[in-house]
Amino acid sequence: MNTAQDKVMTLEQAIASYVTDGCHISIGGFTVSRNPMAAVYEIVRQRKKNLHCYAHSNGTGVDELIGGGCVSRLEIAYGGNGKAAPTCIRFKLAIQRGEILFEDYSNYHMSLRFHAGAMGVPFIATLSGLGTDILNIWGFSKEMRAKDPKLPNKKAEVIDNPFGSWTGASKVVLIPAINPDVTIIHVQKADRYGTCRIEGLNFADIDQAKSAKNVIVTCEEIVDAAELREKPEYNQIPFIHVSAVVHVPHGAYPSACYNYYDYDPMYLRQLSNFAKDDKLYKEYLETFVHGVKNHRGLLNLVGQEQLKIIAADARTGYATGLDRR
Repeated sequence: MNTAQDKVMTLEQAIASYVTDGCHISIGGFTVSRNPMAAVYEIVRQRKKNLHCYAHSNGTGVDELIGGGCVSRLEIAYGGNGKAAPTCIRFKLAIQRGEILFEDYSNYHMSLRFHAGAMGVPFIATLSGLGTDILNIWGFSKEMRAKDPKLPNKKAEVIDNPFGSWTGASKVVLIPAINPDVTIIHVQKADRYGTCRIEGLNFADIDQAKSAKNVIVTCEEIVDAAELREKPEYNQIPFIHVSAVVHVPHGAYPSACYNYYDYDPMYLRQLSNFAKDDKLYKEYLETFVHGVKNHRGLLNLVGQEQLKIIAADARTGYATGLDRR
């Protein structure tokens, strides 16, 4: 349990301290919303390797981790960047080429798995998946599971309902909990001790944070604890779960952060064009990731005019009039 101490550090320090080669890592956000992109780019910049990655339904975050050569195994429901890439491109290519091992669950399954991890139970029961091949097709072999103590020995298990079929369900599906070594999320506001406030949809981020051994929070603003205490009902993650707090304005870019900025359709379209070609994607990484010192360097390459275009409208929380085609 993390005590109420000042946990503010640089992103470089946080990634170096908590993301190690081969660790199990979870990243928050959903498709084009609140991916912890500054942290993702720093992981790539520090050349972390052989990560076992978990995500609910992610976008650029997962794609860049895979494209940057950081991921060897992935568990996810879906990866896509909206119209720019209905299926994330480096993710798709890596699976087609056999460069990573991949195991898929449904969106609901991944939510339940993180929820089980947050509750501290080893598995959770559901009816979801009955009658589908998602329970039968495994990405990780029994032999690999037997050798890795961090992996459950089965993808899922179908059992007789132990309470009888009075509910109408004779069978139930058991799916394993997820307990990552580290979860990384991006939020709108946090205090120095790690209490977090997510504005808008929170997706699976809260359970992802509570299920992890360590949590890195990047945020748009670090605010006084007194401000968060004025409306405590809006704070979803207490400080006890958080290991590091990092102030990174535009830390979700090029994905969106509700009430602050929208996703950048122009950047994502350009990124998709690069991602389809190995040579172009390598050049992209050399310029936008390895070629800059930090996330501010990437934003400088993007330019202030582009950031103004995606700035959130105060009334709606997203950019109005943005060309998303």
